[in-house]
Amino acid sequence: MQKQFIQRYLANNIIIAYVVVTLFSFLALVISISRGSVELPFLTVLHILGTELLHLPLLVELDPMHINIVMEIRFPRALLAMFVGACLAMAGSAFQGFLKNPLADPYTLGVSSGAAVGAVAVLFFGISLPIIGRFTLPLISIVAGFLTLFLVISFARMVQRSMSAETIILAGIIFSSFLGAFISLMIALTGEELRQILGWLMGSVAMRGWPYIWMILPCFLIGFFLLFFNRHELNALAFGEETARQLGVNIPVRKLMILLGATILTGGAVAVSGTVGFVGLVIPHLTRLIWGSDHRHLLPLSMFVGAGFLTLTDLVARTIIAPTELPIGVITSIIGAPVFALILLRQRRVSS
Repeated sequence: MQKQFIQRYLANNIIIAYVVVTLFSFLALVISISRGSVELPFLTVLHILGTELLHLPLLVELDPMHINIVMEIRFPRALLAMFVGACLAMAGSAFQGFLKNPLADPYTLGVSSGAAVGAVAVLFFGISLPIIGRFTLPLISIVAGFLTLFLVISFARMVQRSMSAETIILAGIIFSSFLGAFISLMIALTGEELRQILGWLMGSVAMRGWPYIWMILPCFLIGFFLLFFNRHELNALAFGEETARQLGVNIPVRKLMILLGATILTGGAVAVSGTVGFVGLVIPHLTRLIWGSDHRHLLPLSMFVGAGFLTLTDLVARTIIAPTELPIGVITSIIGAPVFALILLRQRRVSS
C-alpha cells in the first residue's frame, strides 16, 4: 500500500521525479569518482569538481595528485559511462514505444550488430585510416551501424511498403543473425587479436579518456533532440499507426526521424564502449513502471536513470575484484537478466 502510494505520488509530481533522477545520476557520478585504489572523500571530489569545472573560489587546499586522479582518470571514465548509459536507455525507450514491443531494445534493428562488425573488422584487419588514427574504430563502427539501419529499412520496405513494426523487427532479427555469423567467423579466424576483440565485444569504458567523450557527445545531442522533438509522435504511434495518422502524424517521415535518432544514440554508444547489453531493455521498463509511459517525460527520465545505472555498474566492474577489471557488459547482463525476468513475472501477475 505504501509502495503504491509512493509510485502514484511520483507519477503525479513530475518535478519531483526529475529531481529524484537528477540527484541519483549526480550521486552515482560522485560515488564512482570517489571509489578506487585511492579512496577520495566525498567532499574532496565535490571541491575538485567545483574548482576545476565551475572555477568556484573555494578556499580549500587540494592535493595535485588527487586533482589529476579525478580530472584525468576517474571523471572522464564516469562521464563516458553516463553518456553511454543515457544513449542506450533513451534509444531503448524510443524503440519500445515506436515498435510497441516491450522486448525491443537498441539492438533489435541490428544496429548494434552492424556497429560491432565494423569494429571487429578494424581490429581483425588492423585498419587505420590516415589523419583520424586511433579514432578509426569508432568512426567505422558508427558508419557500419548506419549502413545496417539503411539495409534493414530497405529490406523492410521491400517486404511491406508501409513498414509495420512487426516487419521492421523481423528484418532487424534477420540482419542481426547474419552479421553475428560474420563476427563469429572473424573471431574463429583471428590470432593475437582475439583477446582485444572479445574484450571490446563484452563492453568497457576503461582507458578511453576525454577524446571519446567528445566523440559520443555529438551523437548524444543529435539523437536526443531528434527523439525529444518527436516525443508527441511517439505517444501517438504507441496507439497504432492508424490512430497516429488520424491525429495528423506524417508516419513515414516521423518513423525515419525516430529510427535515425535511436540509431545515432546506439551507434555512438557502441562505437565508444563496445556491446553493453540490457541497459536499453531494462531501464525503460523500470522507468515506465514508476513514472508511466508518456514519452514527453519517459525519454529524459530514462536518460538520467540509464546514466546513473551504468556509472554505478562501471564502478562495480572495476572494484569488485580489484585490481582486475571486469567488462562492464558482463555486469549489466548479470544484473539486467534477473531484473528483466522479475519485471516480466510482475507484469504477468498484474495482467492475470
